Amino acid sequence: MSQRKTYSELRSDVLSRYPSGRSSSGVSVDDIVQLKLQNTYATHLDIAREMASVMRADMAAYDADPRNSTQSLGCWSGFHAQQMIKSVKRLRGSARGVYVYLSGWMVAGLRNRWGHLPDQSMHEKTAVAELIQEIYTSLRQADEVALNDLFKALDAARTAGDTAAEAAAIEAIDGFESHVVPIIADIDAGFGNEHATYLLAKELIKAGACCLQIENQVSDAKQCGHQDGKVTVPREDFIEKLRACRLAFEELGVDDGVIVARTDSLGAGLTQKVPVSRAPGDLASQYIKWLKTEPITEENPIREGELALYRDGEFMRPARLPNGLFPFMEGTGRARVVEDCIASLTQGGADLLWIETDTPNVDEIASMVSEIRAAVPDAKLTYNNSPSFNWTLNLRKQVRAQWLAEGKISEDSYPDGNELMKPDYDETDLGREADARLRAFQTDISTRAGVFHNLITLPTFHLTAKAMDELSRGYFGEDRMLAYVATVQREEIRRGISAVRHQHEVGSDLGDTFKEMVGGERALKAGGSANTMNQFAAE
Repeated sequence: MSQRKTYSELRSDVLSRYPSGRSSSGVSVDDIVQLKLQNTYATHLDIAREMASVMRADMAAYDADPRNSTQSLGCWSGFHAQQMIKSVKRLRGSARGVYVYLSGWMVAGLRNRWGHLPDQSMHEKTAVAELIQEIYTSLRQADEVALNDLFKALDAARTAGDTAAEAAAIEAIDGFESHVVPIIADIDAGFGNEHATYLLAKELIKAGACCLQIENQVSDAKQCGHQDGKVTVPREDFIEKLRACRLAFEELGVDDGVIVARTDSLGAGLTQKVPVSRAPGDLASQYIKWLKTEPITEENPIREGELALYRDGEFMRPARLPNGLFPFMEGTGRARVVEDCIASLTQGGADLLWIETDTPNVDEIASMVSEIRAAVPDAKLTYNNSPSFNWTLNLRKQVRAQWLAEGKISEDSYPDGNELMKPDYDETDLGREADARLRAFQTDISTRAGVFHNLITLPTFHLTAKAMDELSRGYFGEDRMLAYVATVQREEIRRGISAVRHQHEVGSDLGDTFKEMVGGERALKAGGSANTMNQFAAE
């Protein structure tokens, strides 16, 4: 967070306006100071500007040492994001290096008015900006609740005349770290042409996004990156959308705004249009060269209304599907990915890359990054540790294949196929090695493959489904109340999860404080002796 005035500095400023210690309306100087400090950001655009600087500093730290990678989890509500950051702060004491990922998939699947829909840009454009706004509202409220608790400790110390405790409380207030962290916001393929992309980008930035992730698929034919039927756009088209995002950042004064250019070319075998090449080796010709073609012969003549390409000294017919789409040659995805990434960085001004892959394979990513870095040495990636991968099966297969190649095991030592998923293999040498690689996966891909940021796109989608299943199986089964107490409340208490005091979590004590500020002894407070939240008094 940017340098803010200390408690003492701010109190001195307010006292200079109200030397008596109270405003003309009778409000205490100390109450004014508290509210000013609780308002950690004036606007969400201020958040975007500051979080962009945070990301830039993190990127520089990663360039200096690739062990300084960053992480995020995809969140589909403000409460998910708030609880994630609180958990990280309990674990580490700081949320530095942790972001929130805002997934277009989860907006489509969980946050649109038309029901649960697939990741095909069918959700309302405004839903993404609304979710960013909601997340930052939740994170800022976490700041307010936490700071209110610190000020209550300060008031208690003063009431008791304990100067040491008073100094400690002021030190805690001055050292408070905001729950606000950067958001990487998924803008899909831009929801329209480059102007539509620019207009939507502005809304996301004004909501607080310091980082936009955009993909090179056709906007009106967009598919989830882990589904078939993906259609990419020519690189010039994508570069124009990257520029649209950059101009949105520039217009709004977010000079350090970060753009993640995602390529789906590894699994995308189609394009919607053939770009116009104006010179040998230009972006269009580099894109066209990968199109699947067939020779024009007397037996296979060109027909009226068909297209022809001039390639290697002769005219060729590009293959074309009944829907008018053009397929690429099989096996060219990897080469197209490398070219996409270089073009996005060198001509589109992208800051980070995202390569959508079909399996989690560090060697595969590292190999592509090595080629990209031959042209752009400081190229960095955001990597999707996707729930679309069967992680257990993939990693166990990778271990089995490596051990076979090294002669450590024989073909019949472990099965080849889905049978490896069985729990029978959890405590085998292979199962333990695969789990060890899972634990080290993000470190390996960051240090070996240029991945600055590791994220999981849809964890809270799956977590919510699993948690509700776990609770429902017990509650509607034989355990009844024990299911809730044992799997939820008891664990909240023992882990120190603040949400166990649910009234406090949503600002009940914060409301009581404000009532006291304006009403004094007349305040009708919720936090009295009859409040059942007292059963969960903070230790």
